[in-house]
Amino acid sequence: MLKEFKEFISRGNVIDLAVGVIIGGAFTAIVTSLTTNIINPFIGIFLGKIDLSKLSITIGQATFKYGAFLNSVINFLIIAFVVFILIKIINRLVKKQPQTPVVDRKEVLLSEIKELLEQQNK
Repeated sequence: MLKEFKEFISRGNVIDLAVGVIIGGAFTAIVTSLTTNIINPFIGIFLGKIDLSKLSITIGQATFKYGAFLNSVINFLIIAFVVFILIKIINRLVKKQPQTPVVDRKEVLLSEIKELLEQQNK
């Protein structure tokens, strides 16, 4: 079981996934900073409030912090757009290789036998 785990963890896909998660976390921090420190103040100029995260509505004893939700939506849209652009770039860089048809070994052997039989019958 330990050997199987070692094989699993050392596979390229797992390592690539780990790198992706780490890079994604760092990228999320950058996007959050961009949203909080640049985009929100810019939007705040038009709304009259610089810090969108403090926007809220209180109904009875419930407080709805829609400003924090707006921050999350802006972060998501930025991240989704950047991932979309990256995927488009990667797809352009990676040329699609023509797929070679998979030939069954049995078919190859049968065709060779057929050719040999045809040659013997001539």
